[in-house]
Amino acid sequence: MNDLTMAKAAQALAALGHEARLSVFRLLVRSGHDGLNVGEISAHLDMPASTLAHHLRALVSAGLVVQERYGRITVNRADYQAMDAVLAFLGDECCAGVKPKSNVA
Repeated sequence: MNDLTMAKAAQALAALGHEARLSVFRLLVRSGHDGLNVGEISAHLDMPASTLAHHLRALVSAGLVVQERYGRITVNRADYQAMDAVLAFLGDECCAGVKPKSNVA
């Protein structure tokens, strides 16, 4: 059974429920373990830095993105363990069966 709580899964899925954040996250997944700095993400997605900062905060808060500072540069990386945990959470009970409630018409 997955250790991800319902609340953490809901927070991660809510963060990904916005088109801009989903675009940022997918770009970071494609960038691999090297990640991208804010300027690179902004250039790829044609997104103003202030807007991007807002969306990155939500992804970091949801535990989907990890940031590391190197002087004045902040590198953003997808947290692949967190992504895998969310995917596993969604599939944990796949095909486990659900009995119909007897009082449903």
